[in-house]
Formats: sequence, structure tokens, C-alpha cells
Amino acid sequence: MNPTAEALVLTGPNTLERRTFDLPDVTADTARLRIEACGLCGTDHEQYSGHIAAPFSFIPGHEIVGIIDEIGDTAAGRWNVGAGDRVAVEVFRSCRQCEPCARGEYRRCVRNGLATMFGFVDAQIAPGLWGGYATHLHLPSDAMLLPIPDSLDPVLATVFNPLGAGIRWGATIPETKSGDVVVVLGPGIRGLCAAVAAKEAGASFVALTGLGPRDRDRLDIAHRFGVDLAIDVAVDDPTAALKRATGGLADVVVDVTAKAPAAFAQAVALARPGGTIVVAGTRGGGGAPGFEPDHLVYKELRIMGSLGVDFHAYRAAIDLLVAGRWPFADLSRRVAGFGDLSALLDTLSGADRDAIPPLHGVFSPSA
Repeated sequence: MNPTAEALVLTGPNTLERRTFDLPDVTADTARLRIEACGLCGTDHEQYSGHIAAPFSFIPGHEIVGIIDEIGDTAAGRWNVGAGDRVAVEVFRSCRQCEPCARGEYRRCVRNGLATMFGFVDAQIAPGLWGGYATHLHLPSDAMLLPIPDSLDPVLATVFNPLGAGIRWGATIPETKSGDVVVVLGPGIRGLCAAVAAKEAGASFVALTGLGPRDRDRLDIAHRFGVDLAIDVAVDDPTAALKRATGGLADVVVDVTAKAPAAFAQAVALARPGGTIVVAGTRGGGGAPGFEPDHLVYKELRIMGSLGVDFHAYRAAIDLLVAGRWPFADLSRRVAGFGDLSALLDTLSGADRDAIPPLHGVFSPSA
């Protein structure tokens, strides 16, 4: 009998089916990962609820950390890892040959891109093990891996993904520099990570916004992640609050909110003339209430969108986690296994309105 893997396959909205897959043979150019943990983000619960739909069944999960179970010689040389090593998996794949890959924009790889990203591939495409809600993951030749030190707990290591996002959005893209005033819209894990990244880049003042009682606990702990001013926009006007605290407006505004149409107008209001706005969260439709395009002209704002992260930011995130300067281990966290992952996704999506979602949700096959 062939060895097998267990996985949760999303077959429709709110429907995860536990299935068995044959473990694929490992060739010279491929590897197999034994998954230890897979972080959850907004994409996960939007896939689960059907907000992000697909015409096929698939194994979700893309913030993957695990142990190399078996690896071919060519693959070991390319990735510089061996059997028994712990690694994080980049969600996008790279052919390493096309023009976008050569420019470092592998998210737009002509052979891969969104079509082959881990956690969103048809389970009928052999060998089927393309997502993190499983015991094992197939690693094809165009996968990208980041070594994880043995000293870093695998559940905590999944923060490499949101922290990499925070570094790219809160520091790299806006070119945050010493003395900058930065405002981050959205107090989820990516918002806190963006605040950390801004402080690491030298920002002198960081503000963070949230909305209402469900964000209260997150705003209360924000100071531990470099935030100088936490603003509940249900209570205070964020622009007025920032002016009271700093005497002016923000050099950089980072919008990581999800399904918050009014946030973009807030970002424009918060930015100083000549300032930079990074838009990483998606509106989910509905436009941008209160947004006046003329303000972009009068303020001469620089508006930058961001799709995903990149390898350099992930590497920096892992180094920052290892350094231990920020209390990511203390985040409110819930780890779910095969039997209770659906309940955790309901909590994260807000479908379970009685539950306060943790900042960090994680799937682990052993939980």
C-alpha cells in the first residue's frame, strides 16, 4: 500500500472535506514537505465563506511551515536545504527564466502567477497536495523556500508571512525613513506588523486605527508593537487625533483594512501634502465613500498598490522573528486541527458573531 497524506479539501462555501491522497514520488528536481503549521489570513476565511470562489475543489492554506521529508539531489542544491530541515514556503512560484522573474517580480511569472499559487490550485491536478490544510505538501521545481532555524517554533514561524507583508508595505514600498510619521489603518496582525516595520525603519511616530468594540483589545496592545497612538475611528476622527498628537499629518499611510470602503478616504485625509499612501487591503467592492479625487491633485500624493509580498521581505521577517525584539509570541492565538478548523474560520470571518477572533489563527495537522 502506498503511503498517504490527509488533507482538507474545500468543495464549496463552508464545506471542508477530509480526503486521503497518495504521497507522490520525489524526483531529482522536487521535494515533499511534512507540514507542521499553516497560518491563516483573510484570504483563508474569504475562500471558506465563498467570497473568493473557485470553479474547482482545492486544498487551501498558503502560510506554510514544515520539515523537508524527502528531497531530490537537484532540488537540494537549488534550494540549499536537505531532508530534516525546517522551511517556510513562498506562496508564489517562479520559473526563474521569464522577464518578470528576472526583474524580481515573480508574482507575475508568465508560467505561474496567481494560477499556481499554493493554497488555490485544483486538487484534481496531480498530485493534488497544493495547499497547507494537509499533512504534506508537494514541492515542485519552481517552488521557493526559506530556511527556518530550528530554534524558531513552527507555529510562531508562520508569522513570517504577515510580518513580511508588514515590512514590504510599512517600510520598503513607501521608503519609510528616520523621523517619519506613519499611520497604519487596520489593527489586525498585518497592521501590527506594518507598525513594527515602520519603527524598525526609523519612524518617529506610528499611529494605528481600528473600529469599535471588536478591535478594542487589538488597540489596547498596540503599544507593544511600536504604536504611539491607537485610534478608534468609531469614537475619534483619525485626522484630528493625529494632528493633536503630532501637530501635523502623516508622511506615510498604510491601508491594510479589508472590506472597509471608507478607509481610503481616511488615508487621503491623513496624508500630508507630498505624502505616500500604500494600499494593500482590498475594499471588496462598494467604492470609496467620502473620497474626493481632487485631494490627490492638491496634495500631490503618491498612491501605491501592493499585491502580496516578496522573498526579500520574508527573509527579513524571519530574521526579525529570530531576533525576538517584538512580542509576536504573545499574540492572541488559536491553533486548530482537522476537526475544528471550520469553527476557527467561522470566528475569523465574523460568521460566529459571539466570538472575538484571535490575532493569529493557525492550522496544524497535529492539533
